[in-house]
Amino acid sequence: MAGGRRRAGAAHEEHADERWLLTYADMITLLMALFMVLFSMSVVNKSKLASLQASLHNAFSPHVIPGGEAIKRTGGDAQTKQLKPETQTNPSRADAKAEEDRQLRRLKSEVDARAQRLGMSDKVQTHVTRRGLVIDILTDNLLFDSGQARVKPAGMDLLEHLAPLLRHQRAHQVDVEGHTDSQPIHGSVYPSNWELSTARASAVVRALIAMQMAPGRLTATGRAYLDPSASNASAQGRARNRRVEIVLPRRGS
Repeated sequence: MAGGRRRAGAAHEEHADERWLLTYADMITLLMALFMVLFSMSVVNKSKLASLQASLHNAFSPHVIPGGEAIKRTGGDAQTKQLKPETQTNPSRADAKAEEDRQLRRLKSEVDARAQRLGMSDKVQTHVTRRGLVIDILTDNLLFDSGQARVKPAGMDLLEHLAPLLRHQRAHQVDVEGHTDSQPIHGSVYPSNWELSTARASAVVRALIAMQMAPGRLTATGRAYLDPSASNASAQGRARNRRVEIVLPRRGS
């Protein structure tokens, strides 16, 4: 019986030792489940990944709203930085100004040539300035008698040579300005240099209209003694100031 008890105890001990297999099998099953979950997590839908990447890029990429390029160029600090003024000249505008300058200088040469042929180079001077082309005509012994505003025959001859040149410059206005010296007027129908200078400018305008100049292009202005071209302290300077200026202003000025 003792032997029988020993065999039963040994069988029971062998049965008890086999229980660890259940625990081991459970652990293996759990590990398999864990690896399957990890594997499934590592497999990513490529199309969804691409969509996610695009969304993140759009969300975090910098965008410049319309009209904000200037801010982008200057670093976006609108409080402490100012945009530099535009200094670049429009090429088409620069070309137009250069062409206008060439036209005015060509007209200057033509007026100078006419005055030289008439022997009036000492009475007629031309200048291309910021104002435009200025034709400076001394009045003494050419355009008017002293204190008078009626164009003399020699003055009419000069204007007849200038009128065709002026007519061809249709893009320009023609401003006629009368100028006097600073001496008060005595023994004249005009009470002051204002009336005299205005009447002389108007007389030249009327003569140009009679020579087929369009009235709409012409203006007459009396400047009296306000714009001297020489000193009124000498007789020579005062004679230089008694003049009529025919001005072709620059376009857009």
